[in-house]
This record gives sequence, C-alpha cells and structure tokens, in this order.
Amino acid sequence: MICNGNFPRIPAIKGKGRVFAVLILRQIFRVLYPGKVVSMATPSHHQNPIPSTKKKKTHKNPEANFLYELNSCSKSKDLKGAISLYDSALSSNTRLNQSHFNTLLYLCSTFATDPDSKDLALRYGFRVFDHMMALNIHPNEASITSIARLSAAKGDGDYAFEMVKKLGDYQVSPRLRTYEPALFCFCQKLEAEKAYEVEEDIDKMGLSLEEPQIAALLKLSADTGRGERVYNYLHKLRRSVRWVSEETCKVLEDWFRCKASEIGSDVGSVKEAILRNGGGWHGLGWIGEGKWVVKKGNVEPNGRCCCCGEQLDCVDIDDVETEKFALSVAGLALEREVKANFREFQDWLEKNADYEAIVDGANIGLYQQNFAEGGFSVLQLNAVIKEMYTRSGNKWPLVILHNKRVRALLENPSHRKLVEEWMANGVLYTTPHGSNDDWYWLYATVKLRCLLVTNDEMRDHIFELLGSSFFLKWKERHQVRYTFLKGALKLQMPPAYSIVIQESEKGSWHVPIVCESDEESLRSWLCITKPGGCEDEGKTGSTMETCEIVDGPCCKSSENRNNEKCDDKTTSMTGKRKERSP
Repeated sequence: MICNGNFPRIPAIKGKGRVFAVLILRQIFRVLYPGKVVSMATPSHHQNPIPSTKKKKTHKNPEANFLYELNSCSKSKDLKGAISLYDSALSSNTRLNQSHFNTLLYLCSTFATDPDSKDLALRYGFRVFDHMMALNIHPNEASITSIARLSAAKGDGDYAFEMVKKLGDYQVSPRLRTYEPALFCFCQKLEAEKAYEVEEDIDKMGLSLEEPQIAALLKLSADTGRGERVYNYLHKLRRSVRWVSEETCKVLEDWFRCKASEIGSDVGSVKEAILRNGGGWHGLGWIGEGKWVVKKGNVEPNGRCCCCGEQLDCVDIDDVETEKFALSVAGLALEREVKANFREFQDWLEKNADYEAIVDGANIGLYQQNFAEGGFSVLQLNAVIKEMYTRSGNKWPLVILHNKRVRALLENPSHRKLVEEWMANGVLYTTPHGSNDDWYWLYATVKLRCLLVTNDEMRDHIFELLGSSFFLKWKERHQVRYTFLKGALKLQMPPAYSIVIQESEKGSWHVPIVCESDEESLRSWLCITKPGGCEDEGKTGSTMETCEIVDGPCCKSSENRNNEKCDDKTTSMTGKRKERSP
C-alpha cells in the first residue's frame, strides 16, 4: 500500500529485477496521485547513504546575530529598529564589541540632521558612545567621526574638535572627514578663529582640503570681511580643483559683487611672478581699486574671454616644480641607464639648450606601420621635423633616436642623404646600445621646458615611477600629438588655454564652472574684472551681468560681432616659458 506519497518498503530484490520493480511502482503512483512528489523507501540495510548537498544552518551566537541584524538596520536606514535591538541586547546582557558600537554610532550620526529623528539620534548616539567608553573599548577613526558629526549636529563644534584631537591618544590618524563636522560647525556659526585652527590642524596632519571645505572657509572669510583670507582660499581652490560647483560659484559672486579692492602691486613684479609660476596666476594679492564687475560668459576656442576680451593662459608647472621634475627624471634615469651614457647626454644638452621642440623619433617612425610592408617610416619623421621647423621660425627640433635605428637608416641608400642632412643640422641625438629612449626625450623636454612631439600616453612603468601629481598638467602644456591622414600630417598642439581658475596681471579672475556637456564651448566661466575691463562697457551703454552666446562662441556687443571674427588659432608654438606672454 502506498501512503503519503511514499513507496512501501521494497523487498530484497537485487539487480535488474529491483530496478524494474521501482519503475513500475513509480508509474503506478504517478497515475494514482498526479502532482505529488515521488520518493522511494528502501530497506536500510540495502540503502547506500548519499551525503546531503544542503548545508545545515549554523546557529549564530548572540553577538554575531546582533551584529547581523544591526547591519540590516543600517542598510535599510532603520534607526528605531537598531535602537530596539540595542535595548534588547542590554536586557539580555549581550557582549558588545567595537563593531556593534560603530554601527550604532554611524546610524545615529546619519539621522542627526533629520528633523524628525534628530532628538532620538542625539540621545542614543551619545548614550552609545558613553557606554562604549565605559567598557574601555577604544574608539577608532570611524567612532570619532560619528561622534563628531553628532556633536556638530548639536551645535557643539568644540566637542567635535576635541574628540578629533583625542585620536592621537589611541595612536590613530584622523582623516579629512573626521575634521569636517567641527570645521563646518565653526563656519556656520561664523567662529572664524576656531575654523582656522581646525584648518591648521588639518595641514599639520598632511591632509589636503577639497572644494567643500575650501568653499566653507571662503564663505566664512567673506561673511566676516577677511579679504586676505578670501584671496588665499581662492588660490587654494585653484590648486585643488579644475572647475567649481554652482554653490561655490555663488559664494564667489556674492563676495565680489559687494566688495571693493583696495590693494595694488607693482606691474613689473606681477609679470615676473606670473612667468615664475608657470602662467595663470601671480599670488601677490588684490590688484587695482574700485568695485568688481562680475559676469558669466564663455571662452572662445583660442582662450579669449567673451566678456572682458582677456586672453587666458595655458598654465604650466612652476619653476620649483619644473626643477624637481627634471632632477627626478635624471635620478631615475641614472639608476636604470649606464651612468656614463646619460651623464654624457646631460652635458651635451647643457651646451645645446636652444631647442624649442623634442621629437620622439621611434614613436613617429613606427606610427601605423603594423602591416606586411611596414617598417620605419622616414617620410613620416621628416614631415614632423619640417613642420616643427616651420612653426618655430626656422629652428630645428631635436630628434631622439636609438643608434641601432640610425645605423640601419644610414645603411639604406635611399635614406642616407636625408639622415646625413639631419645630422648636419644638429637634428639627431642617437642614444647608445641598451638605452631606453624614453628617459632621454623626457629629460630633454623637462630640462629645456619645450614641446614634445609624441603620441606616447606616458603610462608605462618609467612614468609610474615619477608619481608626480603635476605630471598631467605638465603633459597638457607640453605634449604635441599627431596623426597622418592619407599621408598628410596633422599636429594637435597644446590647448590655447587651461581650464583652471586663473588670475591675470591686471587683477582679473576667471573661474570655470562645472559643465555637464563635454563641449567646452558650452562651459560657463565667472569673469571678475575691474570697471572698464569688459569690451562691452561704454559701447553698449549697459553693464551686462550675464554674457550669452550669440552667433557662435563669441559674446560681444552687436557692433563688435559684426566687425570682428573669433580667432581659433593656437598661441605661440614654443613651449618655453621665457617666450610665452604672461
């Protein structure tokens, strides 16, 4: 008889007979009980035990179970659920550890700014922290960050800062986020000196401020009328970000619209400072007198501001950074190259320092040559040499090429004459056997502060060794990329201007604003000048507060638009700072 969907015990039938019996019984069961699960029961002494693939549930200990449920509350942002779990853990004497307390503190600090849950979050947040300290559980950075946020939400910036300073007692280093609550609290309450003290501590810890913190300090300084502090934070902002958010832009607008400049600097010293700094800023303080003219507009492809007509700079690294960069490249090259060979190159370069462009010969000669008849294209390299010669006013570039490659070219009768001409004109420097050309052309470009023609993205191992934060800025200013379309050379020169906050020798400021589009012509800039600095004033009879794009990228009065066209040509070919207009 069949009961509950199970077969009865099967008699001790062995071999094929047993299999046949099972199949018959299974078919009968399917007919009589459609939809039910079939299972077989066999005598235990004939049953071969089959290990179960299903894992048994492990019973978590109370502490692990409490942490699991707490994390679930944290993920779902369930503050009340977490507090209920905490109360239950206390009543059941569950042993709590740092992970339990940190999760509770994090959840409380998250709700500390929520109007509906603030009181509950603060009450339990401080209670949890006191409990943690009573158990002699040392707080870590996450614990202190949470309690600092709770303190700031309560309006107690002093306690938030005090807790950050206590991290040193536990041999723990704070992070920027650990300082934020105290810093923002002091800024909101206009407690300037306390906010500046927090900033000093951040500097001592070797941490760098980012836009949110700089913007808060900038607004605080503006609201308390500290003009020099505003100036310094503008430069910190320039060093930290390429463009600013709309919120930061509003802070700058509010400051400049209601503030007059009263500080001046010597014109000659300003120009020298701009050249020394690599262009785009001087750092000598406010220049000129009178009210600022604040507008929003665009920048033409050639770097000309549509609002005031001023030419923006393509910003380079400064003199100190350049010298450090050159020493760094040389030091690494001397470690990896034959010292005598590279020192010989350094000495040669000291005596031949008049080049305005360096050419990565191998990169150009081997460009798009990965086909059956491909090899080293002398024609491509010669085209680049001629173009750079013409662009620089008949000054030859320096081509770095391995001696093995040069020897092969000289042995080829069809190339020999051209290569001999290069050598006669001082175009070629041949690197010795076993050397890496990259060290030579990189060092020459940095040392001579000139342009570098190569498509090399400089992401290889040797460039990773440099580890310089200013490397991308240097590349943007000095690298010339190229293409050959149907044999015709096209050079992509460095951009006419850099998309960074810029301070001019006239005292004006240009601040790029974040842009969702990849099209730079659509980016808005904050143009901050002195009266008379904008070309439109005195011509249109109106001081526009916003420049708009009309008939293309230029933003001018109708009279100027009819009589003048935008010039999208790049600035001077040379990368040498000494020949670049500030």
